[in-house]
Amino acid sequence: MGGLSADVDRRYRNVREALARNDLDAAVVAGSEYTGFEGAVTYLSGFLIVHRYAYVLLPLEGEPSIVFPVEARYVGEHGTTWIDEQVFVDTPGSWLRERARERRWKRLGVYGLDYVMPVRDYRALADGGPELVSFDVEFDLARAVKSEEEIASVQESVRINTEGFWIFLEEFAPGRTEAEVLAPCERYFVEQGCGRLTMDMVLVGEGGAAEPEFRIASTERLIRAGDVVLPSLEIAGPGGHWVEVSRAIADGEPGDETRRMEEAYEEYFEVARTVMRPGASAHEVHRAVSQGFADRGYQLGHVTGHSIGMTMIEFPKIGEGVETELAENMVFSMHPHAIAEDGKACLYMQDTWLVTADGGEPLAGLPMRVFQGDESRLSRSSDR
Repeated sequence: MGGLSADVDRRYRNVREALARNDLDAAVVAGSEYTGFEGAVTYLSGFLIVHRYAYVLLPLEGEPSIVFPVEARYVGEHGTTWIDEQVFVDTPGSWLRERARERRWKRLGVYGLDYVMPVRDYRALADGGPELVSFDVEFDLARAVKSEEEIASVQESVRINTEGFWIFLEEFAPGRTEAEVLAPCERYFVEQGCGRLTMDMVLVGEGGAAEPEFRIASTERLIRAGDVVLPSLEIAGPGGHWVEVSRAIADGEPGDETRRMEEAYEEYFEVARTVMRPGASAHEVHRAVSQGFADRGYQLGHVTGHSIGMTMIEFPKIGEGVETELAENMVFSMHPHAIAEDGKACLYMQDTWLVTADGGEPLAGLPMRVFQGDESRLSRSSDR
């Protein structure tokens, strides 16, 4: 493998410590072409999945391997990985099972066992192989605290994503389709090195309120006077770290329900600065930041927040009953999804937060409010 960077060595050390704590012989880390699920493989190997899927096998002791299905031999730049042993086989699960038998491993921790690993590989690996133990939470906790190198990558992703929001705002106008407004953002994201690591959706509604269901931006529906549009902008920049930054945009004055939800968002934004501190539990943070929504009778239709990194959604989540303690240099996407009692109106705004010794720091530099389409870029510094 040659000389690994200090940050890669740190990643391996943290994962191996988690293996040792859980009496596991090796980690099988799955990554998939499915958007947002590629990053675990990139995190441990440097390889970006372009098509199909891949695995990194990291033993408690010894050198790692990266395993591909044979049909992926010419898909992706395999020379970008720092792992020397690159394996191409018909059924990666069979190869992993035989490697475990050769090494007399008894217990494998599998990241991606619930969502990512293809059924054919699970069946092959489980057929007379070692005990398979779900390793999703343990792996994510091992990578939850970000290094300085990773935080720099996060900040670059936030810069790109925030600029994407300003582009969306400039393009926003009644009479245009949702897709017409979003397209320049996507172009900018690709130009900045995101590749296809973008997942952008919208929530839209008429009469000063947005409906609560996410959807793909329409090429047919025109934005109308009085509409509220919530672009859900989620991207990973050149360093591969996902972030989420968005604000609602209203044509004209938002409705009364939207304004009440905005008040709750303003409260959450200030509370989060204080409660997102080292030592606070994810449960405590959830309770504190959701209080303003609960007091106004709103339900939260989506998880309040979650750790985010090279995989879009990582543990721990910010939610009820999650007792994991926050630590300095954890990074979270926060996005309370406020839904009215009748289920017909919502507000959903995202920001990416860094846990510091002094509390939470929102990284986008955008005011937490509903925009109205006439804001100037020149006003950004005063808004902050």
